[in-house]
Amino acid sequence: MAPMLRVRHDVAHGVCASVPLLLFVTAAFALAGCSRASQELVFSGPTMGTTYTVKTTGAGAVTAAEIATRIEATLAEIDAEMSTYRDDSALARFNASTSTDWYPVPGELAAVLQAAQELARLSDGAFDVTVAPLVDLWGFGPGGDPHAVPAPEAVTAARARVGYRKLEVRLEPPALRKQRADLEVDLNAIAPGHAVDRIAGQLEAVGVVDYLVDVGGELRVRGRNASDRPWRVAVERPADGPREVYTVIELDAGAVATSGDYRQYFEADGRRYSHTIDPRTAAPVTHALASVAVVRESAMLADGLATALAVLGPDEGRDLVESQHLAALFIVRDGDQFSESSTAAFERLRVDRRT
Repeated sequence: MAPMLRVRHDVAHGVCASVPLLLFVTAAFALAGCSRASQELVFSGPTMGTTYTVKTTGAGAVTAAEIATRIEATLAEIDAEMSTYRDDSALARFNASTSTDWYPVPGELAAVLQAAQELARLSDGAFDVTVAPLVDLWGFGPGGDPHAVPAPEAVTAARARVGYRKLEVRLEPPALRKQRADLEVDLNAIAPGHAVDRIAGQLEAVGVVDYLVDVGGELRVRGRNASDRPWRVAVERPADGPREVYTVIELDAGAVATSGDYRQYFEADGRRYSHTIDPRTAAPVTHALASVAVVRESAMLADGLATALAVLGPDEGRDLVESQHLAALFIVRDGDQFSESSTAAFERLRVDRRT
């Protein structure tokens, strides 16, 4: 489906319009300020089993229609390389192969998997693109019905197929190699962020310097919004029910990703089982982290790190973000209330806590 193009003025006749609250899938919002009128181009549509939104305050050196075409072509290319929802994608063909020899793949796919493997090593296996068999077993995969704890022998069998060390990546020439014939790779925890970065690159290539790109809730911004202010991004309160803003940050460059356990889970025998599976234990996480937000220069890295931190939890995760000097916020469930822990770098971005 072609992107939907809308052109609008956020401020009309010198009167500040009501500020729209745009809810993104993974607990992020974009909030517009209102100081001066400016034309805003908005491109949106379905992609990768979710949706995308791109906002710019100008078309750079090309027309809006050309930007729409570039976005559509970029997303189609990524889908053809990395989708697990179509049998003919490069990744699906690799997963279907039972060969343990080097398997040629597109360069972009190899580069994304190289980054994924680096995140896996950085997080000591908390991030793992081979975890899909465990996600499926616990009922959180596509078409799953999470409602019961799987049998121990089923967990053991699935766990044997999981492990980032069972996957090798080569960049020149680009290729992948399995150490087990039944190994499978799923990029749902990093491909949306990669798509955001690819689209941002396309925008910058044609001279667009003010933009917000969102794919499935993973965001990257640059420059100013239509009201000539830095972009504002809000982290959602990690609770069931109507969606509410928890806190707001302001960026003129960078990417934001979130991950949480409060939308997908099941309860059995009085215990809550999150959709966040720890590849190291082969089971849902047991810590009290409800949500984490992380800011990086790259949406792909922010996307993968948010997943890793959601697995690590507030203690191990805090150690990681401090060692890497990252901007991050941990929101921890404490009964019906929440407590939080944030890094100094994140606090410098907050606008709702400034005095």
